[in-house]
Amino acid sequence: MKRISIILLSAATSFTVACSDDSSTDGNDGGDGSTDGQTPQGEWDKELAKREYDYNYALRVAALRLTGDIPTMAEINQVKDAGNADAQKAAYESLVQNYMNRPTFARQMFHFWRDTFKMGGTPELDTAPAFAAKLTVENGDFNQLFKAPTGACPTFNEGTGVFTAADCTGTGPKVGILGNPGVQKHYYGNFAFRRVKFVQETFDCVKFPIDLTGSPVEVGGATPYVGDFAHESIAGTANGGRVNFREAVAVQCAHCHKNLNHIAPLFANYDMNGVYQNAIAVKTPLTGEPLAKAEDYLPPGEPYQWRLGVMTPDMAALGSAIAADPDVAKCSVARMWNWAMGKGDIVDLLVEVPAATIQSQVDAYTTGGFKMKDLIYAVFTSDDFVKF
Repeated sequence: MKRISIILLSAATSFTVACSDDSSTDGNDGGDGSTDGQTPQGEWDKELAKREYDYNYALRVAALRLTGDIPTMAEINQVKDAGNADAQKAAYESLVQNYMNRPTFARQMFHFWRDTFKMGGTPELDTAPAFAAKLTVENGDFNQLFKAPTGACPTFNEGTGVFTAADCTGTGPKVGILGNPGVQKHYYGNFAFRRVKFVQETFDCVKFPIDLTGSPVEVGGATPYVGDFAHESIAGTANGGRVNFREAVAVQCAHCHKNLNHIAPLFANYDMNGVYQNAIAVKTPLTGEPLAKAEDYLPPGEPYQWRLGVMTPDMAALGSAIAADPDVAKCSVARMWNWAMGKGDIVDLLVEVPAATIQSQVDAYTTGGFKMKDLIYAVFTSDDFVKF
């Protein structure tokens, strides 16, 4: 019973690391009465400082995450009997590498991306998770998820752990999962806004509204408009649109639509079955459900943009913009961190990871070619993962 209690405490202490970077306090003392001018130490920092390396316990968690099964007794003894701490560390890291080279790791990644994308279960809907898993397992440039012109709709055999490359069907733009017919079908909705929401929340890890910067502007509503895009940059009934996205009374609508409307037209040519058409093929919630028009999104002459000043005239440009966005890289690292630490979805549950906690992994990921498998190894061998 004593060992069980220690394990539970250790696990709880480890998992708080994903959301712990509280190196300062509210301006009072650090809980120990110290006011000597030194940076006060918070209670969480004191608890984290008590952690010790436990490669055998880390091995159990790593095995479950990376293979879906507990380590064998031989593997446990391989770490336990290795010798000193350095030898145990080497044995543990060797086993992590071994786990990540097994077919079961490919299966784990396939299911991870199914859960993350919130789609899968049919051949059509499995191609996007399979592509993300393939890039992960093969340690390719993960930015190809948004850019690849070929091979973006592979299949995956869960029994063998083998991916088979395949191009996406249809005549639409070939830009990684952004042009995936299964994604377009699964996230069909009025104005194509659900498709933009999927991209934003999955790969930028933040719900709309975003980019609430700039000085507040009075637009005649109960509260000011705040946004990077000008209020006049989106459509409304006063400048050609049929839906008043610029409604002053409900100015919060514009806070979301300033970004949504600058991206959604790029996804609007995919119909409800995910088939690319030569014209806008998504409906509106207006009477009779007419198809959307370009002027419903933006006034004439307003360009499509991923973020203010980041022009995306077509899907290929959008893919490149997403791949180049540093917040997207941070999101990828944060998602892998939370998965390793046993946390839930970073957006759905608002389980955010402090920037300082993962900065070293972000730096390695962005300078090392966006290799997801290398990132996973770095997370599972980090001090925060192996100390309890």
